[in-house]
Amino acid sequence: MDSREVLIVGAGNAGISLAARLLRDGVRGVAVVAAQPVHRYKPLLNYVAAGEATMADLERPMADVVPEGCEWVRDSVVAVDPAAMIVRTRSGRTLHAATLVLCPGLEEDWDATPGLQAAYADGWAASSYVPGSTPTVWPRLTSLRSGSVVFTVPPEPASCGPTALKPLLMACDHWRRSGTLGALQVRLLLPAATATGLPRADEVLEHAFADYGIEVLREAHVERVDADAHALAVVSSTGQQVLEDVAFAHAVPHYRAPKWIADAGLATDPAPGLVDIDPHTLRSRRAESIWAIGDAADADTRPSGGALRKQVDVLAQNLAAARDGKPLKRYDGYTVMPITVSRRRLALNEVDRNGEASPSVPFIDPFVPRRAAWLFDRYGLPQVYFRRILRGRV
Repeated sequence: MDSREVLIVGAGNAGISLAARLLRDGVRGVAVVAAQPVHRYKPLLNYVAAGEATMADLERPMADVVPEGCEWVRDSVVAVDPAAMIVRTRSGRTLHAATLVLCPGLEEDWDATPGLQAAYADGWAASSYVPGSTPTVWPRLTSLRSGSVVFTVPPEPASCGPTALKPLLMACDHWRRSGTLGALQVRLLLPAATATGLPRADEVLEHAFADYGIEVLREAHVERVDADAHALAVVSSTGQQVLEDVAFAHAVPHYRAPKWIADAGLATDPAPGLVDIDPHTLRSRRAESIWAIGDAADADTRPSGGALRKQVDVLAQNLAAARDGKPLKRYDGYTVMPITVSRRRLALNEVDRNGEASPSVPFIDPFVPRRAAWLFDRYGLPQVYFRRILRGRV
């Protein structure tokens, strides 16, 4: 049986940056398990969908981002045995770990919205959340001259769901500048009563929705899709309706954690199956040598890249504290929901677990849209990500 000191499941932002941080802290025997050959900086997908970036800007070969000294197990996990601290892979390998960190991310739950996957295959639905479809979004949006277009914000769990508003608001800015906004019927489906649940952020966004003439359906979700008829059956706070003759839908699928988490008895509930952790220490409530961070962890805050930066720091310290029998550090739930309100203005919306402002730069109001914030989000952060975060330096 293969054995490692720390085995990390997942090689996204969480897995790679944690592995790099642990190696810099002097931990040996660190391995990551991930099958995908390409690593993506996911926040830039929204900019690809808005014509402000390309896939080449956000993709790197996985071999180039796995830190030196970290073993890369090029396989996918199919089962975990918490009692034995064993991970089983699709190819039949059995991996043992003294410490197991789960950060596998989320999976599309296509079954939750019948017909949506067929609409993606037909090409009239796509989103920034499904990378294979993302490059098609902006060409479709900019080709529209009239008709109905629908945008959805995914319900929880999702990777920073409110940022799905970025392509919508940047597209509206484009349509206004090109003179076509008035000929389009733009609808937005929100899973809750407001976009973020943060009064200051929602005030800014509601003003933007009204300014662009966006029809907002609240507490809404797509119940099913008729791919042939280009129609969405929608349930919202005002009842049921069918949105017909949809020219294009930026419709984000529902998400859930990998099924093996619930099968291992590590989930809060069977669906969506997030890892049941103490949201302050990031330690599993079910097994003391298992920890979790990222989208698939029930950390009682909206997942985001900024949240991961704080989670990685707390978890790295807590793994050392647990090993040495010292008190564990606490994660305050910090997260960030960067949302554009136009082509070149963005509000960071940085908050703690209680929704209180938690700006990274003191005395800068994180709810005020700024051009500087847009420039940093689009150009600064990707550089910080690839050069520092993935190398365990932030």
